[in-house]
Amino acid sequence: MKLKNLLCAATAAAGIAAAVSAPGAAQAAEKYKVYLSMSYIGNDWQAEAANDVKAIAASAHYKDKVDLSVQVAGPNAQKQIQQINAMVQAGAKAIVVYPISPTALNEAVKAACGKGVVIVAYDGVIEEPCAYNVHVDQYEWGKLTAQWLVDKLGGKGNVVQITGVAGVSVDTLRNKAAGEVFAKYPGIKVVAEANGMWSQAVARTELTKILATHPWSSIDGIWMQAGCYTAFSMQSESGIADKDLKPCAGEGSNGHRIQMLPASTKVTGANGTYRPMGAPSISASSQITPGAYALKMAMDVLDGKKVEKTVLLSPGPVTNDTVKVCDTGSYAEMKAGCNAFPPSLVSNPGWFASVYHPDLPEVGFQAALAGTPE
Repeated sequence: MKLKNLLCAATAAAGIAAAVSAPGAAQAAEKYKVYLSMSYIGNDWQAEAANDVKAIAASAHYKDKVDLSVQVAGPNAQKQIQQINAMVQAGAKAIVVYPISPTALNEAVKAACGKGVVIVAYDGVIEEPCAYNVHVDQYEWGKLTAQWLVDKLGGKGNVVQITGVAGVSVDTLRNKAAGEVFAKYPGIKVVAEANGMWSQAVARTELTKILATHPWSSIDGIWMQAGCYTAFSMQSESGIADKDLKPCAGEGSNGHRIQMLPASTKVTGANGTYRPMGAPSISASSQITPGAYALKMAMDVLDGKKVEKTVLLSPGPVTNDTVKVCDTGSYAEMKAGCNAFPPSLVSNPGWFASVYHPDLPEVGFQAALAGTPE
């Protein structure tokens, strides 16, 4: 009887040991606890960027290494600070951050770094030296879009300016660069300005207010951090013919890029103002990929690889001459140069179309749309 009990105990112990040493158990033990800290989420870009982070964490390369959790602070620096402190206390190995401010989080970030936590900011900037940053060159974005508009207007005309989320480095840098460009041309007059919060809906509300005192007939061009789709739609709704649309320099919403196509272009699912118009425009986009890139950077740091402290991405400007519709949204198709999607594939015109990055084969169209890795 005693021998039987000993044999049973030995068998059980062997089973436990086998379970612990099984590949799945070993992989689970090796996972890094990673947090995504989001601030403002009230627009399509933020939703897509978060989807990209989730997709790369679930990709074949990272799914056995990353345990991802997401927290949203809203446009409240103090709440984001509190959440970051709590993440550190909960055992975070890395925090991927969309910062509400370039400086407000510095103390919390420095404390986190002091405890060995890797901090990577995406799109917005964190100025604390221990943080890593990956973002589109937002100053360049503001400069090239403003210069395009000035050139389109021949150096003179009345301009309406719709900005983004105040206080975020993206908005600050873009506004600074655009202001410097406009200041070089005495004939350019910014006749109205409003905060559009990077939202098509807010942009429509603010532009409607502006039109009450500055009708379309008095406006020559528009500079919008997000909302050219809305601006062109509103012009069309007011009876302005496609050939007479006011030029708009702005972001990379899919509806905007479809409107930029020649009016004769046939795309599936086009209807209303979500259709080709030949709208005169430049679409320079904050790619939605920096969040995914930030997670990849964090993992490289944790794995002991050498990583640059700051990675700058190009605004990737698309003009009427370079806009090209994808048929399916495959990674290979985007790699070949398409940069817009037919309305039949993307029903939301405010959806951001800059979803491709050559160094991120794990994420693409489906990642941005639904959080599904390639």
